[in-house]
Amino acid sequence: METVTDLASLRQAVDELRAAGTSSATVALVPTMGALHEGHLTLVREAAKRADAVVASIFVNPTQFGPNEDLDAYPRQLAEDSAMLQAEGVALLWAPTVEAMYPAGFATTIAVADVSEGLCGASRPGHFDGVATVVNKLFAQVRPDMALFGEKDWQQLAVIRRMARDLDLTMPHVDAIHGVPTVREEDGLALSSRNRYLSADQRASAATLPAEMRKAIAAIEAGSDVPATLAALEAHLLQAGFASVDYATLADAMSLAPLAETPRADARLLVAARIGTTRLIDNMAVRPGSGR
Repeated sequence: METVTDLASLRQAVDELRAAGTSSATVALVPTMGALHEGHLTLVREAAKRADAVVASIFVNPTQFGPNEDLDAYPRQLAEDSAMLQAEGVALLWAPTVEAMYPAGFATTIAVADVSEGLCGASRPGHFDGVATVVNKLFAQVRPDMALFGEKDWQQLAVIRRMARDLDLTMPHVDAIHGVPTVREEDGLALSSRNRYLSADQRASAATLPAEMRKAIAAIEAGSDVPATLAALEAHLLQAGFASVDYATLADAMSLAPLAETPRADARLLVAARIGTTRLIDNMAVRPGSGR
């Protein structure tokens, strides 16, 4: 696996990957912020099934962190991450510096309205502007045929898909921006680099999140009152030791518009909650149904 840290070397390396394949050789991009876990490696493996070569990026993007968030504390382990990617057969690692990604005088920001404005966008102002900007740059830098993202951050996936549609960034591959299902621990907790911040007691309590979400989904699909079900979900999380619940929302899967009744189309239950100082997010599919 080759590792590059400047744009000229990246573009040369990508050109060489394409030249080494057939005339229809494809390149898949897996963007990450490092601190890799099985969830990231699942993205890499899926990318390898879909493309001739996989390019991974590791960049802790400062523009998506708020002033009171954990940018400085965010784990950085490039050597360990590189070894994991190499073991998975990644062809190229793009690991730019902040200066390479945001050179002096950088003054452009991409804002995706609507899908970015509620949920995490409400409690993390500017977060999705940073995500959209850096992902747009990654697409322009690597010029992949497809890119893979985890479904754990469903709102992020929706923002990226909307940006790609609106800015005509659609890549020459069916399902070019591909969402990969969330990878979970045995007790159901979604894998996240932030799980390492949890104490043993907090980690045990955190498993309440997916368990209560599944109960709420079963109730909603059976026709239970949606606002009452969501209120009960929040109450159960607080009883289990969560410090606060930023949101527990039933939303249309595509538009993320909140739903107050049993969904008539594909929907997601999306939750963000804090346990100790750690903020956990999760989402699960809710099937449309006739209710009672």
